[in-house]
Amino acid sequence: MYDERLTVPRSWWLLPVAIGLTLAMILLRLSAVGALVGLVVGIAAGAAAISSYGSARIRVVQGSLVAGPARIPVGALGTAHPLSPAEAVAWRGTKSDPRAFMLLRSYVPTALRVEVTDPADPTPYLYLSTRSPMKLAEALEEARRGARA
Repeated sequence: MYDERLTVPRSWWLLPVAIGLTLAMILLRLSAVGALVGLVVGIAAGAAAISSYGSARIRVVQGSLVAGPARIPVGALGTAHPLSPAEAVAWRGTKSDPRAFMLLRSYVPTALRVEVTDPADPTPYLYLSTRSPMKLAEALEEARRGARA
């Protein structure tokens, strides 16, 4: 129904190169081979870290919302509120609740806040960084209608 991967911006892929070059310069004092190993290891480690950070996914499948490590049945969710960039900043800052589940990616300007209606769950809401908050809200509503039917 809905699937989004919160990939990092393309410019972030320059960071592994900078990490590799920095490590190479540090290890150059030992030997040229050490510098080459440092370059390769630094680039590989940086690329793995950025790839892992950018692998967060938000999906609506089989009557559930899957956001990163969380899987919540749509029946336990209330109203979804798409947030503009200014509202998203407020909800991840001054308006935030420490009990909320936040799948936050600072490079994604918009978000969706979804209320949790399950009385057994202490989480008041989910804050999900998403590039398409309206589409995600529509997918949740469609999944909720499908679960009721």
